Amino acid sequence: MTVRLRLQIRDAGGPPYRQLINGVQRQIERGVILPGDRLPPVRVLAEELGLAPNTVARAYRSLEDDGWIEGRGRAGTFVADRLPERPSAADAALAEAADAYLRRAAQLGVDREGAIRALRRHPTR
Repeated sequence: MTVRLRLQIRDAGGPPYRQLINGVQRQIERGVILPGDRLPPVRVLAEELGLAPNTVARAYRSLEDDGWIEGRGRAGTFVADRLPERPSAADAALAEAADAYLRRAAQLGVDREGAIRALRRHPTR
């Protein structure tokens, strides 16, 4: 049986795919959805949340890459039986800062490699 995710995507809450990732992780951590639970199919969840299917698919891919969920082909997408360890607060803050830096670089027309080169050229203090 497929679980019903209780998520709300807010306009001012940041990128929708990130809100979806954080919401699923929170529900797993709190035991609202359990290891082995089947998640809604991408198209169904996209319709429920008013998102594009690609947005939900992107969030599912990220959650799968990080070990939170696993795709089982035609059987569906399930909460992983063994959950990943959470990064430390410092690691999480650094990852958030890196994401913000790369987003800003993209706004300036600089690709990821260019942004990394700029960091390497910048002297450390």
